[in-house]
Amino acid sequence: MFAVYAAEPNKEDPLAALAVGERPDPEVPEGWTRVSMRAASLNMHDLWTLRGVGIKPEQFPMILGCDGAGVLDDGSEVVLHSVIGDPEWKGDETLDPKRTLLTEKHQGSFADSVIVPSRNALPKPEGLSFPEAACMGTAWLTAYRMLFVKSGLQPGQTMLVQGASGGVATALVQLGRAAGFRVWATGRSEEKRAVAEELGAHATFEPGARLPERVDAVFETVGKATWSHSMKSLKPGGIIVISGATSGDADAAELHRVFFLQLRVAGSTMGSRDELASLLKFCELSGIRPQIGTQLPMKDAEQGFRTMLEGETAGKIVFTR
Repeated sequence: MFAVYAAEPNKEDPLAALAVGERPDPEVPEGWTRVSMRAASLNMHDLWTLRGVGIKPEQFPMILGCDGAGVLDDGSEVVLHSVIGDPEWKGDETLDPKRTLLTEKHQGSFADSVIVPSRNALPKPEGLSFPEAACMGTAWLTAYRMLFVKSGLQPGQTMLVQGASGGVATALVQLGRAAGFRVWATGRSEEKRAVAEELGAHATFEPGARLPERVDAVFETVGKATWSHSMKSLKPGGIIVISGATSGDADAAELHRVFFLQLRVAGSTMGSRDELASLLKFCELSGIRPQIGTQLPMKDAEQGFRTMLEGETAGKIVFTR
């Protein structure tokens, strides 16, 4: 079958490890199901896989793609939940120490078909196109958990999204606006700030800019480049919810500010199957749809990877079959 895959790890030049070609058709074990892919979205996790982060060398070649949407053998249209936990685990699967994602242990979704545990294929709402649904399982689910499970925000409060042009950040802007929060965002360029405003941000600012007032919550995916600004932007008792650090770890935790102002820092990783089901219902009821910045046929995947590597995203990058 056709697939986009990492041939080997390459820390220094991840795109040199990217391959497009034929891979063996997957076998479907008991309790699993085959999904014929229609669309899949690109995530930073795929670049980490090309670099060899979170995956053992002996697991290459590895088909890339954490999430997507497609069709079961019986014709049912589904959305993938990419968190695969231990069958014996009870409760929130994101806390399962044996959990894994597609592309870490199991082959991913950038292919003609992918196999997943049957419970990881959720019904696709009729109102979502396949490319839109393909954005839900990783970036949008991450944003949903950060906002509705971790932050504790109430409608009418103010949130700041750092670096609001990537997949998680644009999802946070859209979800926050739809839920009744005052949404502020930062962006490195006028174009990126304009995208955030078009998606519903009430105001946008240059990175590190002094805000009109402090905010109730900051949503972080950037890390080192924005951490100090995030800490300084919070009201006493406010919260930072962090799900990534694309620019690296912060130089200082600023603990004096944390304890003196009684700030809270919450980590957030992906989301549960139930949270994905709730997200899909929320999008269906509210009418919000993901911002797709680039849509390409899967055979042109390298172009999408290069766009992400260069930081020129304006929403999700989606590959279609």
